Amino acid sequence: MSLIRPSQWIFVGSLCLLLCTSAFVLSQERSDTRKVGTTANTQGRAVFAANCASCHGLDGLGTQRAPNIITADRAQLLSSQQILRIVSLGIPSAGMPAFRSLGNANLKSVARYLKNLQGNVGLAPLPGNPNRGKQIFSGLGGCSSCHMVAGSGGFIASDLTGYARTHTTDQIRAAITKPEESNSAKRLVTVTSANGRQYKGIVRNEDNFSMQLQGLDGSFYFLSKAELQRIDRGTTSIMPSDYGSKLSPDQLNDLLSYLLVTKASEPVAARKDRAED
Repeated sequence: MSLIRPSQWIFVGSLCLLLCTSAFVLSQERSDTRKVGTTANTQGRAVFAANCASCHGLDGLGTQRAPNIITADRAQLLSSQQILRIVSLGIPSAGMPAFRSLGNANLKSVARYLKNLQGNVGLAPLPGNPNRGKQIFSGLGGCSSCHMVAGSGGFIASDLTGYARTHTTDQIRAAITKPEESNSAKRLVTVTSANGRQYKGIVRNEDNFSMQLQGLDGSFYFLSKAELQRIDRGTTSIMPSDYGSKLSPDQLNDLLSYLLVTKASEPVAARKDRAED
């Protein structure tokens, strides 16, 4: 059996020390990178909360004092540099003050924070085939009878053209397979007038004295509650709850893919026009 000489032990020990030191330094560098990103995000959140939230809301979705700057089309179209310029110079005609006094570092951090809140608007990886998904949307799924995409389809439910710009793949999947869990689920209402005539549809506006109902055929009815015999409010969503079993996993992935590509298929000019409207 050969013995390791002292000089060899010194070499092995030095090599181990070098490897451990390198691993520690690399770990620290990665940790510092994460800390820098977290610090920047925290700084932006603090600047936004102190200077912007009182008008735009803590979530940026708007209040009576200022508009939605997160999910609105007009906001989604802005680049980070455009947001930085707006925050710095303000919009005098809209009553928004300039915040250049905050300093360049704070302005950049709040611009990054806003883009963070807006989410990743790039095209997400597609779980299926969007062309087949389009056929399911208008065929087997029957989605187009209620929902509209790019100006085509129904109107009783929400327009899904840009839905995927502000919702993740998992959120869209849950909205399709578990509609009852959605806070925005629409319920069917049946109204009976004093003379016995019935109206079925979705409540668009309502107060203590009147109700605006949109029928499933698109017709609008303006009804005085004093002239109504009864109002029966449905407990289930008008959206079918059986898509999880009606569609196979592959078909559901195809449908998801179609909805995901709609956010990128709409021309920028059209989105600008819609935002201005």
